[in-house]
Amino acid sequence: MIRRILLALPLLAMAGAAQAQCDRRFDFENRSSRTIMEIYFDRTANPNWTRDELGADVLPAGRARRFTTAYDGLYDFRAVFEGGRAMELRRVNICSTSRIIATDNGLRAE
Repeated sequence: MIRRILLALPLLAMAGAAQAQCDRRFDFENRSSRTIMEIYFDRTANPNWTRDELGADVLPAGRARRFTTAYDGLYDFRAVFEGGRAMELRRVNICSTSRIIATDNGLRAE
């Protein structure tokens, strides 16, 4: 029994280290031809959009802004452009994503 516990300790330590290495920061880049009026991102498990992360600001075409999520895991993203057009990107693993890019054709993660 003790031997099993001792053998499992390195695996637990590696799992904890992998979680600790998740960089939750990402850049939201507007490569579209329109201004983004609202940006939302929430954990995929949350069925509702919470708050506009831009607040009173906007993200003009050609500009980027850095954000940090509260948790690691899967996230959904929504951008609302001037004129009201919205685009969504779902189930993005924030630990393996450093950029969300908005284009005139949609959102993508890199």
